[in-house]
Amino acid sequence: MSTAGFNSQNGTGTGQAYANGPSQNPVALQQLPGVSYGTSHQSAYNPMQAKAPSAPGPGQYPPGPYQPVPPVNSYQPGPPPTSYPSAVGRPLLSAPPVGGPPSRTPPQSASPSPGPRLPPAQATPPPPAVSSGSYPQQPGAPAWPTSPPIGQPPPPMSMPPRGPIANHATPASSLAGPPPPPSSAAYGSTAPPRVSHSATQPPGPGMPPTSLHGYTQAGVAPPPMNPMAPHTYQANRPAYGPPPTGPPPTGPPPTGPPPSMRPTPPPTGPPMGSATPPPPKADAQCGGAVNSTLSPTEPDCQEGDIECPGALTGNGPQASNSYNHIDNKLAGGTQPGPPGRHMGHYPSLPPGYQNAPSAMHPAQPYTQAPQPYPQMPGGPGMAQLSPSLAGMSLQSSTPEALRVVNLLQERNLLPPTPIPAPTPCLTQDLQKINCSPEVFRCTLTSIPQTQSLLNKAKLPLGLLLHPFKDLSLPVVTSSTIVRCRSCRTYINPFVSFLDQRRWKCNLCYRVNDVPEEFMYNPVSRSYGEPHKRPEVQNATIEFIAPSEYMLRPPQPAVYLFVLDVSHNAVETGYLNVFCQSLLDNINALPGDSRTKVGFITFDSTIHFYNLQEGLSQPQMLIVSDIEDIFLPTPDSLLVNLNECKELVQDLLKSLPSLFQKTMETQSALGSALQAAFKLLSPTGGRMSVFQTQLPNLGVGALQSREDPNQRAAAKDVQHLAPATDFYKKLALDCSGQQVAVDLFLLSSQYCDLASLGCISRYSAGSVHYYPSYHHQHNPAQVERFQKDLKRYLTRKIGFEAVMRIRCTKGLSIHTFHGNFFVRSTDLLSLPNVNPDAGFAVQMSIEENLDDMQVVSFQAALLYTSSKGERRIRVHTLCLPVVNSMSDIFAGADVQAISGLLACMAVDRSVTASLSDARDAMTNAAIDSLASYRQSALTIQQPGLLSPACLRLFPLYILALLKQKAFRTGTSTRLDDRVFAMCQLKYQPLAYAMLMIHPALYRVDDLTDEGALNINERTIPQPKLLQLSVEKLSREGAFLMDAGMVMYLWIGRNCHPNFLTQVLGVPSYAAVPDNLYQLPELDTAESQRTRAFVGWLRDQRPFFPSLHVIRDESQLKPTFMQNMIEDRTESALSYYEFLLHLQQKISK
Repeated sequence: MSTAGFNSQNGTGTGQAYANGPSQNPVALQQLPGVSYGTSHQSAYNPMQAKAPSAPGPGQYPPGPYQPVPPVNSYQPGPPPTSYPSAVGRPLLSAPPVGGPPSRTPPQSASPSPGPRLPPAQATPPPPAVSSGSYPQQPGAPAWPTSPPIGQPPPPMSMPPRGPIANHATPASSLAGPPPPPSSAAYGSTAPPRVSHSATQPPGPGMPPTSLHGYTQAGVAPPPMNPMAPHTYQANRPAYGPPPTGPPPTGPPPTGPPPSMRPTPPPTGPPMGSATPPPPKADAQCGGAVNSTLSPTEPDCQEGDIECPGALTGNGPQASNSYNHIDNKLAGGTQPGPPGRHMGHYPSLPPGYQNAPSAMHPAQPYTQAPQPYPQMPGGPGMAQLSPSLAGMSLQSSTPEALRVVNLLQERNLLPPTPIPAPTPCLTQDLQKINCSPEVFRCTLTSIPQTQSLLNKAKLPLGLLLHPFKDLSLPVVTSSTIVRCRSCRTYINPFVSFLDQRRWKCNLCYRVNDVPEEFMYNPVSRSYGEPHKRPEVQNATIEFIAPSEYMLRPPQPAVYLFVLDVSHNAVETGYLNVFCQSLLDNINALPGDSRTKVGFITFDSTIHFYNLQEGLSQPQMLIVSDIEDIFLPTPDSLLVNLNECKELVQDLLKSLPSLFQKTMETQSALGSALQAAFKLLSPTGGRMSVFQTQLPNLGVGALQSREDPNQRAAAKDVQHLAPATDFYKKLALDCSGQQVAVDLFLLSSQYCDLASLGCISRYSAGSVHYYPSYHHQHNPAQVERFQKDLKRYLTRKIGFEAVMRIRCTKGLSIHTFHGNFFVRSTDLLSLPNVNPDAGFAVQMSIEENLDDMQVVSFQAALLYTSSKGERRIRVHTLCLPVVNSMSDIFAGADVQAISGLLACMAVDRSVTASLSDARDAMTNAAIDSLASYRQSALTIQQPGLLSPACLRLFPLYILALLKQKAFRTGTSTRLDDRVFAMCQLKYQPLAYAMLMIHPALYRVDDLTDEGALNINERTIPQPKLLQLSVEKLSREGAFLMDAGMVMYLWIGRNCHPNFLTQVLGVPSYAAVPDNLYQLPELDTAESQRTRAFVGWLRDQRPFFPSLHVIRDESQLKPTFMQNMIEDRTESALSYYEFLLHLQQKISK
């Protein structure tokens, strides 16, 4: 079995390069031997450092320069391999020659012309993939375009150049035609050349945006939007009248950052614009020439591949700051025109706001703006922030985060309440409007000024996102969505208003005009106060997108259910539960009058169901030729739910009995998935697959790879990678047609989740796993399946989505984690997006942030709602920049760091080995504590010292080492391990942390003291306990919340009052073995306990099952395995682990 594919980005087992997470920039990773193309010449610190062959000791880094390796896509300079194809449509650009001038990206004109074209970018032989057992040390993903020539001083970085600056070095382009979907047939080793226009072009007529899906908007207006549903986040506020008209802005926009952003004069050196520009890079999915641009009057356009089918504008050089070299079609603006001219056409239509922003504060004047201009404290721009932040230091008085803790002496480190996210050191006004950490969280809430400072701290830098979380947020309806003309950042609370008519982008510092419509505030019905608009008052906001953000008419909600009906499936009894749940919730499926549904069942053959309107009952159509699957009646298999609801209900009532006596044991899952793909391809939609056994027939057939005798092996675990490329290739085909696949695995036997899970991972779907599911023998799993299914069927959903993350100039994103397909280096393709999905990204610092006091990050998610509306959800996070090690450590977010390390360790386990991943996690703790001792401690003391903010870091690392995904020496089923890895990469941080470090409470003595009062319910708040047996008592009852499951452990001598009042049994011996529900008793103790358990369950979208266990219970060993601080036969106790860390640090 080959693992070559996992060394590439979205690699397959044959080494074909796809572009899925964790993904890295193919451009940034190419270097000439011994040459780094970053301006700071610093390699990024990577905690997932491989073990060196001659390490001084186990788990310790080798001496010398710290040069880690990117965790997955590791390239090493050397002879090219015999076969290493690039991703479809993504040719690898050549790095600049040694000694040659650095590359620059020229600004693009807004209009196409018949002028001369630059030659296509020349592809170089790609470097070889590193084998799964070898991880050479090399710098990690510096960016090539900003490198000075060898032997010459680097250009000044203390201030941005004059003129418009692009955040992501974005050569602009638009889609020249419908690109091919990422189908398996297109995975060649060569890609079409990229063609671009010259840097300057005469004006000419523009072309309308064209579509990925073949739809165009040549003079045809899209269909009218459906009316807003009451459950979309609005207060149903009527639209306000048209804004007053006013004179357009006058005067040329100023250039460069605001005065307060330049505390020191810039150093001298060659100007940044003296470099030679390379040909711009087109979108990876376009595969054609970049010659279609917007006319000067075309409004700003779409997010992602359809975000802006225009050209980059500007009259000055553009700084390449981020990994995002292919942020194409990110600008649709024009060259700065004469005074009095708008930066584009802004129609004056009446905007309506469905939700009013927070209460306004009295205005205060700007301190260092070119002109006096009032701005709200609720939305101060950088020009106002910088003076106050410039003198701010965390070291003025030692904060709690930097209190020195000797981990070997302080045993009770766990706080009694859940740990909140750290608060960035920003002004109070900024902090009020900053993005919620539940949505957007950074591992370091104080960003180091340089990459060398970050490397010295030995802490990972990354973001964790929960972008589609269920929120009540303001929704804006406007014909003009205000965005930066260079980097396409959406206007947000952290921009600077230079005056009433101009605002400065907080990511690239481009000065933009305020459009006329934006001058009117429909909330206050006032004119001339753009800083009071909701867009500038809320760090999370949602826009209803105009027609320019649509490549085709918004797709309807389409749901296709693919059901295993083999003998094994019928035996589990899941079919009855599924059909009944869908019958109960059929009217709650998200959608509108266009919603479609369809059903496919399969065993050794594929069964389709004709549900066409007019039939008296559903027709079953069987296709037995699974090698050449076809659709028997393509037009009647997906039907309108409203028109055919009775037929659908009849089918759901009859399905369980239809296969009740089947003896068919084979499973042709691969063919069923191919049939479902053909059925959904014309529209896109969601495919829900229910599988109960290992597929063993036709395409995609698998064989058991698990040896039960090796489950407890102390060595490396085998078969964590997929056995076949079939499911990954099919997932990429699905992604290209806007189809996501969700997998429900209900099985008591090995199903090879490592292979089957690819169908969901690469199509932006989700995996749900119910081991040992049986309708009679495992009622707790049945209850969990029922509750999860209800949530799954009725939760909010977004279709045909794309997401892009932007960051301030100087920062770079280089690796993504989650379920998605990377369409063009930094654009995540999400055929479906759901509110329970999390994402993570790793970052590096490409250019010194010397002249910045704060940096910003913005995530923009463009999606189609189930009601057929095109919407854009935007989250913006602002963080301070610091230049001292103490400040960096003070801002460390220990939970975010642990969550990001878990994602990186999952990748390392698959691409290298489980032991490599375990060593790398241990090394992360060693490195960070050693760095703190060497660089941040002012007074050296004996012991294992940590800042208070990182005091739980060793505990979380030990918890990860004992977690089901990474543990060794303990019997762990392979599917259970792989599912735990999936969850760590896919779940939002809050849920993943419970899987890593469960919460333990004593519940036999609950009181109302300190209780919460929620919806007239009293919720007790017991203290969190350490995960150690010494915290248990035979006289008590203890609840452990492990995320997906809860355990209620009853002590042998538990007080009879708790047994009778809460469990309804007279004695300990009467507690039943399989109790999984708390009885509803009319006692105060019962109400308190059930209220607390219910409150815990309500904090997550899925349903954790509850198991009541005694000393004799089969589940007691599982409960005890979560006692992380205790020693086991195969793992150290917490204290022993601390001694191990101290030994390594003191070497």
